Amino acid sequence: MFYKDERLALFIDGANVYATAKALGFDIDWKLLKEEFMSKGKLLRILYYTAILEEEDYSPIKPLVDYLHYNGYSVVTKPAKKYVDSSGREKIKGNMDIELAVDAMELASKVDHMVIFTGAGDFRRLVESLQRQGVRVSVVSSIKSQPPMIADALRRQADTFIELDELRDAISKPLRSSA
Repeated sequence: MFYKDERLALFIDGANVYATAKALGFDIDWKLLKEEFMSKGKLLRILYYTAILEEEDYSPIKPLVDYLHYNGYSVVTKPAKKYVDSSGREKIKGNMDIELAVDAMELASKVDHMVIFTGAGDFRRLVESLQRQGVRVSVVSSIKSQPPMIADALRRQADTFIELDELRDAISKPLRSSA
């Protein structure tokens, strides 16, 4: 539930929301997402968090980061790290949880309602702390995806759970015609 006069801030765990939208079979139109939440209240900030592989000549995330910067999003990035796991497979690590949590705590006194786009259960304690400070917290993720992309403890802690699939019509990119 949203109130027209409340001050809103959106926090988007980029990797998590990308994986969730893909699991549901659609791409997010970031301009439409911004418009959708501007219509729900006084949108003060939209923060998008992602790690970037800096040594790559081309990273598919860089055009998105540029687009978001130019369209009113605050983009928080850090270098992703490559490593080899115990079975010899190359992995990439770029967790942005601390950055998101610190920013949310810093903004807590300036907003009435935070919307966090993630399903990561690690954020349950953040949500609980924000609620103790008087901030209403909605979490956007999916229980309809296979597998479900939200931790049950996070969904239960949130004041409101918003199913990403139910936002599909309002925020998804139109399908490209093959003409």
